[in-house]
Amino acid sequence: MALKLREIALHLDENEDLIPGKIAAILNIDVQSIDSWKIVRQGIDARRKPDVLRVYTVEFSCADELELLQNNPHITTLTEVKNKPFLELCSCKIQSNILVVGMGPAGLFAALSLAEAGAKVSLIERGRPVAERLQDVNNFWSGNELKGESNIQFGEGGAGTFSDGKLSSGLSHPAIHYILERLVEFGAPDEILWKAKPHIGSDRLRRVIVNFRQYLLSLGVDIQFSSRLTGFEMVNQQIRAGIINDSEQIECDQLILATGHSARDTYQLLADKNVILEPKPFAIGLRVEHPLELINQIQYGMQSPPQLPSADYRLAWTNPATGRGVYSFCMCPGGMVVNASSEPGGLVVNGMSDFSRSAPRSNSALVVSVTPADFSSTDVLSGIDFQRKWEHAAYLAGGSGWHAPAQPLLEFLQGRGGNLDSSCQPQVVHADLNTCLPDFVAMNLRQALPVFNQRMRGFVGSEATLIGVETRTSAPLRIVRDQYGESVSHKGLFPAGEGAGYAGGIMSAAIDGLKAAIAISNTSGNF
Repeated sequence: MALKLREIALHLDENEDLIPGKIAAILNIDVQSIDSWKIVRQGIDARRKPDVLRVYTVEFSCADELELLQNNPHITTLTEVKNKPFLELCSCKIQSNILVVGMGPAGLFAALSLAEAGAKVSLIERGRPVAERLQDVNNFWSGNELKGESNIQFGEGGAGTFSDGKLSSGLSHPAIHYILERLVEFGAPDEILWKAKPHIGSDRLRRVIVNFRQYLLSLGVDIQFSSRLTGFEMVNQQIRAGIINDSEQIECDQLILATGHSARDTYQLLADKNVILEPKPFAIGLRVEHPLELINQIQYGMQSPPQLPSADYRLAWTNPATGRGVYSFCMCPGGMVVNASSEPGGLVVNGMSDFSRSAPRSNSALVVSVTPADFSSTDVLSGIDFQRKWEHAAYLAGGSGWHAPAQPLLEFLQGRGGNLDSSCQPQVVHADLNTCLPDFVAMNLRQALPVFNQRMRGFVGSEATLIGVETRTSAPLRIVRDQYGESVSHKGLFPAGEGAGYAGGIMSAAIDGLKAAIAISNTSGNF
């Protein structure tokens, strides 16, 4: 039997080898009676900065465990996480031919689970493999042409390949530990299994994705790059084939659509095919950058804390007058802002970090909620038009040359002051950011910033820079599906992940991909 003890605190000058002694002191037992121990979770307690604590949950075994459990309220037995639906799927025998569209987290984990269950899986990706994709992105940042099918939005690994590689999620789901274990199997650092806020980083995530691909190939998955879904064939109201690049046809019994939130031509295809879609809320705004040491000072009370990761933050405020939410999103400690455009004439930014999170600036999106009522249209694709409008405005504000428009935060807030300093690739130009935001978004941001400064003293200051625009926070529409994950209008079509409108981030998208695999297993009568 294994026991679990929470809230074991270490000061920054204390080593983790002191943990057994801490366990013994808390439980009033002899440290020699502890047979084994391991860390299962580590977080940060910065409520009394600069006296910041590392707080651990530990699994351990010792003599007289039953007596200890009965007499001490601080400990519990270790509850094994049950991944039964996902683990049993791997032992199923699925005879279906399945086409998976998109190699982001949803598509990769769906293909993995189905291939391990014996299905014949074809996996297509409109973009290029990681190495070629990275070269295309670097070339774009160096001033070369934007490649419409190989950029930060499209390519092996999905948009998350150029991100912070965050693996935290607001979900509590039995598949989470399973997904983390598989990522470690493919080369992710072991610490993602026990860090309270796990991340891989863009640099290490690329290696994980390559190993993931090699394993899928070993299972017999047919992987095709530079292959865009341009249509599909229906027989007796059931999907029977996907059309690739307007020429090739791949026969299938089911099609998992995991194309991500930026595949706007795919949304148009679905609308033309009368797939039932519905508009959904999302958010737009700007990126904000601060010096890394400033955020550390605000959050930890020190600029270069030993034994601590680069500080992050999460801010949220609801405007009582408008009911709109204003919040930080996709915070990247020690990272950089990047031009994440995917269409001619439209500029969008995002943030990314390497695993070390050691770059000199930290950034986050600051966004305002947008609802379908703001689109002023009954067209289900009007959210895309709304995004495009403001991305085009940002492109023009940046000089129509892929330089991102930027403005000192103080100037945006009060009309003057502040310095323009940004990590943004390829570079920024000074601009009035009010010209590339809806009036209600700019107004709500200006009202939220003083509130955020009250919560993080120094957040509003001369060293903060705003860069625009951030519009791809989530999909602007949802592909309507039933309780089993199948399209309500087209049998055999299983929308999954961020592009389907049911996920946000690497973990939730991966979980949704697994759900699609289970749904197909159910419809195949094997689970």
